[in-house]
Amino acid sequence: MNDEYTGHQPCNDNSNDGEISRRGFLTVGSAALATVAGTLAVDGAMAQGRPQTAGGQSDRSKSDPGPSNKPLDTENPDSEWPPDTDSESLVRTFKYPFSFANKRTYEGGWSREVTVCELSVSKAMAGVNMRLTAGGVRELHWHTADEWAIVLTGNARITAIDRDGRSFVADTKQYDLWYFPSGIPHSIQGLDPDGTEFMLVFDDGNFSETETVLLSDSMAHVPREVLSKNFGIAEPAWRNLPRNELFIFQTTVPGPLGADQKAAAGTLGKSTQDFAFRTMEMPPTVHTRGGEVRIVDSSIFKVSTNVAMAMVTVHPGGMRELHWHPNSDEWQYYIAGKGRMTVISTGNLARTMNFQAGDVGYVQQTLLHYIENTGDTDLVFLEMFKSSFYQDLSLSEWLAHTPPELVMAHLKIDRATYDAIPKEKMVVLPG
Repeated sequence: MNDEYTGHQPCNDNSNDGEISRRGFLTVGSAALATVAGTLAVDGAMAQGRPQTAGGQSDRSKSDPGPSNKPLDTENPDSEWPPDTDSESLVRTFKYPFSFANKRTYEGGWSREVTVCELSVSKAMAGVNMRLTAGGVRELHWHTADEWAIVLTGNARITAIDRDGRSFVADTKQYDLWYFPSGIPHSIQGLDPDGTEFMLVFDDGNFSETETVLLSDSMAHVPREVLSKNFGIAEPAWRNLPRNELFIFQTTVPGPLGADQKAAAGTLGKSTQDFAFRTMEMPPTVHTRGGEVRIVDSSIFKVSTNVAMAMVTVHPGGMRELHWHPNSDEWQYYIAGKGRMTVISTGNLARTMNFQAGDVGYVQQTLLHYIENTGDTDLVFLEMFKSSFYQDLSLSEWLAHTPPELVMAHLKIDRATYDAIPKEKMVVLPG
């Protein structure tokens, strides 16, 4: 268990100046390892598919016989040898693997985070990946940012009080959500048989999970005579208070849900607000031959007033169609499978990057992009938005609802090609 808390150190934001500090370079460089380490390929570079010229001969200008990190090269082929449609000019990385994030380990679980410090483009949102054993507790606390969460594995019991002081206690399972607005105190505890793992998303890219108001830390910094006066309890009763934060700690698995709900309700009763949402109990918002999408925003999850979600499944060979989001940046988390994404930026810039389970992706507001399943199993990922509502615009839908002659003149296509463009949003295309 960690005995000391050193605090979260804010990172440097060098996006608006022309120089990169040593610290900023190291921060960005760690993310770049996952995506551009492939510039050091070996063995004649791409033994199973060296870039070819038009005549079918190997293009030796793209060989790279020096040292390499082959596992990273293999995971990131579109950084090692970018598609011809990518721009030569630099587009900042929009990927960061949670595997690179430092784990804070405790008896009872662990925590790791990806903030703007690790992924400099991620200014609107930050993510925390957390694991709790059966009985492991994320201690009672609250945040200065809103907390949205999805259960990745296992089961958890969550507790909170609403703004009227009424209690909320609920059990959650895989793919259930919860949402705690800033200032709402809450806790999370792993249940049998094997605890839980979950993803937290905060509506501030600079936010760190270490920047929380903790019960243990708060009590340790209040004089004993003040505690005695506040609670009407003699000072000796507080002699065993923890001297350091608990953050995550191990205790026994809680008893029946009903018993906890009754005990917490007290004289005020249970909260009328539901801080949890059962994602898999709703039918898919969109279902196609290529996959499905479940959209959860404040229209159906009332308490989630500042974060919206789309949970996307793309079948092998399928693709999340070319689209953009006019209302918010998009923070992504890849749950399963393999994929690739091209982001087309302003200034005639584009970059393609590859993603696997456990990776974070990020697309700035209004930028055109797609996500293609490049594996042989379903690709499952989250699209997260700092907004009360979900919104996207489809490229094919836009073209189909623009005067034909105007589109044909822009793209130099004939009428038959124009007529073949889908006339409505496809969302997820089949392979």
